[in-house]
Amino acid sequence: MSKRIAAKYKINRRLGVNLWGRPKSPLNRRDYGPGQHGQRRKGKTSDFGTQLMAKQKLKGYYGNIGEKQFRRYFAEANRRKGDTGQNLVGILESRLDAVVYRAKFVPTVFAARQFVNHGHVTVNGKKVNIPSYLVKEGDVIEVKEKSRQIPMVLEAVESVEREVPEYVNSDLKAMKATFVRVPELADIPYPVQMEPNLIIEFYSR
Repeated sequence: MSKRIAAKYKINRRLGVNLWGRPKSPLNRRDYGPGQHGQRRKGKTSDFGTQLMAKQKLKGYYGNIGEKQFRRYFAEANRRKGDTGQNLVGILESRLDAVVYRAKFVPTVFAARQFVNHGHVTVNGKKVNIPSYLVKEGDVIEVKEKSRQIPMVLEAVESVEREVPEYVNSDLKAMKATFVRVPELADIPYPVQMEPNLIIEFYSR
């Protein structure tokens, strides 16, 4: 198990939010940070601290994306026409691992990354094992036949914990999903408030 997966609930507690809305999150029992100093009273957060927190939440939600890669996403979002914040979340939701997660083929974002890495999915009939691969509108993502009985997959399909958003057309019987369109911020079912406008401010300092 990677350090990222082992520490996923530490991310919740460090940020002070149940990032994925999961009932198993330790934040539901202990709403303070990890470590021996986690229960110290928090002071007022500066503008920089608020902007940094917004960035860490969005990075963390998608499996704790590295800073270098996240900065590249921001640069691409800024380069595209339209609202940079909307572009940023649109790019993140277009990641193959994010689409696999949204389609309910796996239970968590971290599981989605591992699932793609291990070659369990195809895009338009071709194997793609790069979690950061950007899916295009109309692309069809499918779980390979031999991978459909993996316990983690069966658990996700049967789970009522979350629903498939309207921008992903998921057929759970056929284990196939179509990425209908790039979503806007309001379309994305984040369990916590995401503030891409603060991330723009952070990188514009």
